[in-house]
Amino acid sequence: MKRPGPLLTLLAGLLLAVFMLSLNATTGVRNASSYRPRTPAAAPPASAAPGKSTSPPSPSPSPSASPVPNADYAGRTDDDSSAVAVSLRDGRAIAYFCDGHDKESWLKGDVGDDGTLRLTGKNGAELDGTLRDGRRIRGTVDLGGRRYPFTADKAVKPSGLYRATATVRGAALDGGWIVLPGGKQVGILDRDGEPSAAPVIDPETGAVTVDGRKLTAHPVTP
Repeated sequence: MKRPGPLLTLLAGLLLAVFMLSLNATTGVRNASSYRPRTPAAAPPASAAPGKSTSPPSPSPSPSASPVPNADYAGRTDDDSSAVAVSLRDGRAIAYFCDGHDKESWLKGDVGDDGTLRLTGKNGAELDGTLRDGRRIRGTVDLGGRRYPFTADKAVKPSGLYRATATVRGAALDGGWIVLPGGKQVGILDRDGEPSAAPVIDPETGAVTVDGRKLTAHPVTP
């Protein structure tokens, strides 16, 4: 049997080489088109535990305002014409404005959590004020078409606000007193709607004599 010649052998080798190159090229294209790089998953925050929400924590609540104290305050208007006393109890307030002659007003209302006061009285009287550090009230009283700025400091007994009501010899009496720090008193006694300067009370006991009758003025709270 005759052995294949060199030319036939070379041709067969070339055909085999072409086939192998074609096969490699086809495989490489398929593999390249099917390749998709993996995107690494985002790592959870270091503080997050498995199975728990990773939402940001809620902001811490702001500190609450200091509570409004149960206390009494007394002072004078900026023009030194009148006195103002305020009593605070459990978010309520009662106040008394008095010039010691013929002008007075009782006012009442609520105290805001931030220490603001807006009190009202008869004939459109108003008191607007702010409690500062629990030690004093700074505000204004609007009465009779005038505005009276005032400062009332925290009062220590016997300073504060007092009132006495009674009927004497058929007349209705209503007396209001402000005992200021230092002991000075400012008050008005109303007899059947007629105001006049009030007699001095004993601030330790509240005792006072009106038209020959002994009465007792009591501390005023809301």
